[in-house]
Amino acid sequence: MRIAIVNDMMLAVEALRRALVADGRHTVAWVARDGAEAVEKCEADTPDLILMDLIMPGMDGVEATRRIMETAPCAILVVTATVEGNSTRVYEALGAGAIDAVETPALGKSASMLLVKLDLIERRIRASRPEQPAAERPREAANPATDRPAARFLAALGASAGGPAALADLLAALPADFPGAVAIVQHIDAAFVPGLVTWLGQKSRLPVAEATDGSIPEPGRVYVGGGDRHLTLDTNGRWRHVSEPRDSIYLPSIDVFFQSMALNWRRPGTAVLLTGMGRDGARGLLGLRQAGFTTITQDRASSAVYGMPKAAADLGAAVHVLPLDAIAARLHQLAGDALRTGQTNS
Repeated sequence: MRIAIVNDMMLAVEALRRALVADGRHTVAWVARDGAEAVEKCEADTPDLILMDLIMPGMDGVEATRRIMETAPCAILVVTATVEGNSTRVYEALGAGAIDAVETPALGKSASMLLVKLDLIERRIRASRPEQPAAERPREAANPATDRPAARFLAALGASAGGPAALADLLAALPADFPGAVAIVQHIDAAFVPGLVTWLGQKSRLPVAEATDGSIPEPGRVYVGGGDRHLTLDTNGRWRHVSEPRDSIYLPSIDVFFQSMALNWRRPGTAVLLTGMGRDGARGLLGLRQAGFTTITQDRASSAVYGMPKAAADLGAAVHVLPLDAIAARLHQLAGDALRTGQTNS
């Protein structure tokens, strides 16, 4: 990939440059010392990926990400010195359209995590290219649930680039008496999940927590999947994090969660595919629609990155295509209707 570096610290630029050169598969397109220079250079020469610092003089990485996604959109990986110190800005940048975040490798130290991220991002970029729908596999029968979850309705939300801001707005619009459980699968590094939970909890009137293996979805609560494994529902409708499929280019995978929901959720529910790059979640959403669940995608105008919702729309996976500010109200309506009638379609 042709990769641009945006960072005002020469040591950080050199560490990133050395990591890219040593890997041998990538080239440095250009270097910018602040956000404004990055926006200008990106319009003139859009790279495959930008390694974006957050704290810079003048225009910071959050605003630069926002403007690049408006004028010359491309993949952006946030590179930050510390997770804890810059967590709020990380989520703001992810909300503006960045696809992931990683800590800055130090000179003379391993850049293995950065290189892993680059490999995954390159595979995501390739996967974002349109493809012909494949024939759906027959849905396997699930074992009967032996222990019913407490929640009688589940709203599943999948998101990637632009997701944190979209999720924050959506959760803020859900009422405190929302009768269902909410599951969130956001493409994000595991190191940032605790901070994301805290940040979303500050925006939501519902309590937000990481999904704990073996626990049940409870009504009026929001659950966030861990970033190092795939969140699923087991045959008893309980949260489980699993490592398979190991070759998935998305971790956690929205498709994996949606597929487990289609197989193992025995009560009413709705799935929503929000802003994001690539195609993750599209096939899983189609499977949920075919299984009788109401499905929703975010519309083009309100999406920071109209990749995953478009892929789902191309497959005919969405019952509803809605602007972000209309999704919470529809979820509340669907949850109320489903609990009264037992139906999931509308």
